[in-house]
Amino acid sequence: MNTTLNEVTARIRERSAKLRGDYLARIALLNNRQRGFERMGCANVAHAVAALPANDKLRIVAEKAPHLGVVTAYNDMLSAHQPYEDYPAQIRAEAHRLGATVQVAGGVPAMCDGVTQGLPGMELSLFSRDTIAMSTAIALTHDVFDAALLLGICDKIVPGLLIGALHFGHLPTVFVPAGPMGTGISNSDKAKVRELYAQGKVGRDELLKSESAAYHSAGTCTFYGTANSNQMLLEAMGLHVPGSAFVHPHDDLRTALTREAVATALNISGRVAGKAAKPIGQVVDERCIVNAMVALLATGGSTNHLIHWVAVARAAGILINWTDFSDLSGVVPLLARVYPNGSADVNQFQAAGGPSFVIRELLDAGLMHEDVLSVGGDNLRPYTTVPRSVGQGGEVVREALPATPIDDSVVRTAAAPFSATGGLKLLDGNLGRAVIKSSAVPEDRHTIEAPCRIFTTQEAMLAAFKNGELEKDVVVVVRFQGPHANGMPELHKLTPPLAVLQGKGFRVALVTDGRMSGASGKVPAAIHVSPEALAGGPLAKLRDGDVVRVCAVNGVLAALVDEAEWAARENVALAPAEADVNAHGLGRELFAGLRRNVLSAEEGAVTWL
Repeated sequence: MNTTLNEVTARIRERSAKLRGDYLARIALLNNRQRGFERMGCANVAHAVAALPANDKLRIVAEKAPHLGVVTAYNDMLSAHQPYEDYPAQIRAEAHRLGATVQVAGGVPAMCDGVTQGLPGMELSLFSRDTIAMSTAIALTHDVFDAALLLGICDKIVPGLLIGALHFGHLPTVFVPAGPMGTGISNSDKAKVRELYAQGKVGRDELLKSESAAYHSAGTCTFYGTANSNQMLLEAMGLHVPGSAFVHPHDDLRTALTREAVATALNISGRVAGKAAKPIGQVVDERCIVNAMVALLATGGSTNHLIHWVAVARAAGILINWTDFSDLSGVVPLLARVYPNGSADVNQFQAAGGPSFVIRELLDAGLMHEDVLSVGGDNLRPYTTVPRSVGQGGEVVREALPATPIDDSVVRTAAAPFSATGGLKLLDGNLGRAVIKSSAVPEDRHTIEAPCRIFTTQEAMLAAFKNGELEKDVVVVVRFQGPHANGMPELHKLTPPLAVLQGKGFRVALVTDGRMSGASGKVPAAIHVSPEALAGGPLAKLRDGDVVRVCAVNGVLAALVDEAEWAARENVALAPAEADVNAHGLGRELFAGLRRNVLSAEEGAVTWL
């Protein structure tokens, strides 16, 4: 095993010992209870089964058959989640075939960041994660289930479902994906049209045509953003049926994998003879969390997970921080190039070996913990095979991958990686701590030093771009975008204009206490700056024209201002009128309590503590 991997895991375990011990003790207490239907009063049982068919009532009450709960994030707003419409029926039929029963325990909200990007609704996006976690808890609090199946894919939905499930850590749990849409227009071609539109060289009709060719059918968007990073991390954590992340929604193999998820949930429920229970709170231990961190770094995944997985770990009684990510990044090689970290989409990634190839390489290189529990086995090795077909009995047929890459422009071996270090970098300095997705940035742009131009809204920055005010070397600073200020929206709409400026030869970078989408591109962006400006962070000390250094090589984020002058400066306050806009309209009032109570980005932007 890699020395740094072991050292990081050991210090996480030591740091978390008290919190984790208390968490496991609570799980043990819940595991020692009678089954739900046996400890409930008769009226409670009657309510629980009232709407079920008579045969299911008989199985539950008289035969004491295993009972599965489904929590679904189905809606028609998310292309990735639309296929879930038919999943309850598929799951119920398979459970019946296997002698078990199923109830949809509840639904959770699921918003599409692609729809709300750059709009006020995006200010609810980050907090939707904890809302989903609470909704998951409401669904599972009926407390009659032997295991759970969680249906979710996209940005905040998977972390929210996982956080909610970990608060029911005694319950065995399987995540059920639905797969990506087919490949449409290439992501690079889509980005070019966006840049042309930003320059006024094409109109809205051509932009809409391009976007519609990219996002064209049911399934997950095909770039390697937060949603698809979710799927990679769930594979690395052993919470999926092995290899199920990136199979197309309408492939027969997808249906077989969904059936297998039902059988897997039963196998780990503790209700099948000869099969041990695998509560999710025991599966997700320190090694499991480190495996997720490594998988993120090895694939150049979404920066959002430096927030979300801190929160996920905390839900399991485990404390991680950005230094842990940074230290792992120094030894984890970059093994995949998927857009925006390359030209391939996730379908090409899957065809080249996908998560199975990456996990195998990391395990063989001693860069992942193999001896962990997983829903697919007693270690992580089953996740190194790829589902290829459906057997005559309806079973999933899996194959081992070849030793060498199928397409080395998409995946590489650990012995010959794209880069010797991971795709994410921690920045630190007198402006605070931030992260940068360095794998997507050209090497000659890994260090940017230029005077800054400061904005407090996306709209103001876009207006300045259109007016030609940014045609120079510049570090664009967009502050008062943190969790306390306005819910920490993603600022993905700033990418096209910044890319235009970079394409003209200017040396540009973005610095913000907001988030940037997992689809953020080739422009260097120091994001998630903590502490945020509204919480007294030094980003509020900056003044227009200060020279700012963003260096992904040495991990520096600093204002090059005389130290005495910097210490004497007062923080700028957010204008009352702008604060009022952040607090009202389109549901923002309902999230005021979350904005007040939220922890910093590095602490996972957690709202429940």
